[in-house]
Amino acid sequence: MKKEHILIIRFSALGDVAMAVPVVYSLAHQYPEIRVTVLSRGFARPLFENLAPNVGFMEADLKQEYKGIRGLNALYRRLTAKQFTAIADLHNVLRSGFLRMRFNLGNYRVEHINKHRRGRRRLTSTFHKQLSQQPTSFQNYVEVFERLGYSVNIQFTSIFPQGGGDISLLPETLAAMLSNNGSPLIGIAPFAAHQGKVYPPNLMEKVIGLLLQQHPQAHIFLLGRGKQEEQYFTAWCQQYPTCINVSQHLESLRQELILISHLDVMISMDSANMHLASLTNTPVVSIWGATHPYAGFMGWGQSRENAIQVELDCRPCSIFGQKPCRRGDYACLNNIKPETIVEKTNTLLLTKNKN
Repeated sequence: MKKEHILIIRFSALGDVAMAVPVVYSLAHQYPEIRVTVLSRGFARPLFENLAPNVGFMEADLKQEYKGIRGLNALYRRLTAKQFTAIADLHNVLRSGFLRMRFNLGNYRVEHINKHRRGRRRLTSTFHKQLSQQPTSFQNYVEVFERLGYSVNIQFTSIFPQGGGDISLLPETLAAMLSNNGSPLIGIAPFAAHQGKVYPPNLMEKVIGLLLQQHPQAHIFLLGRGKQEEQYFTAWCQQYPTCINVSQHLESLRQELILISHLDVMISMDSANMHLASLTNTPVVSIWGATHPYAGFMGWGQSRENAIQVELDCRPCSIFGQKPCRRGDYACLNNIKPETIVEKTNTLLLTKNKN
């Protein structure tokens, strides 16, 4: 009898792929007799390596090797050689839809994600807005596997064993900081892909200043890569010597995950770093502007009590934060006081110390 082998397709941004990890982990452990292969972009490999003995990873470069229809057909031919028995499309976009169509023609068991677009439109509507919790990405992923015949109960804590990742794989200077139990370890990921999800840098600088006033021995790890991050991180590290620009010390996502797993708390936007922290069981103070937790993108295991947001009639105006501000002032972010973020961070630090 042919061994069951599930292909999971999810190409998109890091945060969306990260949200699949708790579901894939649970699927693999609850059905150890089946094989699972995750098809995604190369950056996602560290999320699935060593996740479970029956989980594999395939990289697909959709911009070069598998570009366009010809490239997707070549990718399909490569995939058919793996003898999959079921296809789970967790992305449901044109590229994954094309592959899904090819597999359907080949008589495979194929299911795809329901993104509940109607409910999301009501959530972000200018008029007659309906503020109701939408199914989470985790629920949407689970439903795909249920339709394929695999009932999944998500049971996931961290991609690392209890105690976090192996700090010996980090540079000695960072490893020494993480080993100093007397110093609060705070991560800050202050940027996101869209302006509607970015807390103003001048206010975030005030957050850093307040935290270091109250915790002079704290190490603050600044996470993110890009021109904007480099500009602000350089300035903040010069002003506050206990700030560390992580991108200047670590070379890989795996190393960043190890570091995040040892933090006491992470301050993050509605962005990939919230989800990376969630995969390492690190509590997050999450900041929400144009977007809203009701859209279903809260990090796995994170408490709604630690989500900071202001109530405005126009919120949320966007599912992903890419739409320009209707008011023109981004009050959803500018009206969040730095003191509020610091207070919530202190609460989590106190909880950590008690434990």
